[in-house]
Amino acid sequence: MNSIETTRLGTDGPIVGVQGLGCMGMSEFYGPTDTGEALATLERALELGVTLFDTADVYGLGANEELVGPFVRTHRDRVVLATKFAIERRADDQHYRGVNNDPAYIRKAVDASLHRLGLDVIDLYYMHRRDPQVPLAESVGAMGELVAAGKVRYLGLSEVTGPELREAHAVHPIAALQSEWSIFARGVERSAVPAAAELGVALVPYSPLGRGFLTGAFADAGQLADGDFRRHLPQFSGDNAAGNAELVAPIRRIAEQRGATAAQVALAWLQQRAEVHGLTAVVPIPGTRKRSRLEENLGGTRLVLTGEELAELEPIAGRVAGRRYADMSSTADAREV
Repeated sequence: MNSIETTRLGTDGPIVGVQGLGCMGMSEFYGPTDTGEALATLERALELGVTLFDTADVYGLGANEELVGPFVRTHRDRVVLATKFAIERRADDQHYRGVNNDPAYIRKAVDASLHRLGLDVIDLYYMHRRDPQVPLAESVGAMGELVAAGKVRYLGLSEVTGPELREAHAVHPIAALQSEWSIFARGVERSAVPAAAELGVALVPYSPLGRGFLTGAFADAGQLADGDFRRHLPQFSGDNAAGNAELVAPIRRIAEQRGATAAQVALAWLQQRAEVHGLTAVVPIPGTRKRSRLEENLGGTRLVLTGEELAELEPIAGRVAGRRYADMSSTADAREV
């Protein structure tokens, strides 16, 4: 397999492969994992031109940063490492989730991430979630100070609205916006995508494969292992799951006609959003813990869907039943006017 093409994150951001790798599932959330295979997947990704590797301080309560740290250090000149702050968890309460955008917290969070990663600088540092109680200018201002201090190279935001992106970008240049975006989830197109196109901010879609649902990996959350967080997502349970499973049929049909897989069709659709919306770049970060799935996903970078195929996929998102999360309060959707 040949190396994938490259693109730039934002107007002046880093050059990365056109598809990145989400590392979250290598530590938790999707059931048991094989650490050896996960590390081999990181190495194989780099061999094939993937250079953007995405983690967060909250994944595995820091364990994911510790997992990817040695890999990043070994290949430091070739890897663009993205991590995040803002979501707080407690080791003694697995259900607790808080959001902290306080400048003092941000300064502590970046130092903790640098320590776990074993790095001197983070390439791309995201605000993982927005706390409306903290003025955005204060939070982004603190993030900008990290750039000035040499602890961070570029800034990103996750799950923000278009107006919030504009406000943040006015304080400090934002290289990338990471939000859920897929054939199933298109809320980001309401205001954030137009703002990103206007400002020259790249889109980094997470869960581009609908957390595996678009690929047919499962048809109902009841099929998943205990401890898999998808068991608690409304779209994947009961009547919602039954109806949504039927919506995947056009993706499978196109895949069969093109000699591709459903995952490749879903990722190709996302790649073509850049041209549709006038974005500088769209760099999906499908997560996987297996080399075989990684190679399959990268095949999507070479697939170009026709106008007829795109039209067939267009209405799917509007028919999806159920919300992305049981609690949507921390998402951009909750703050859209």
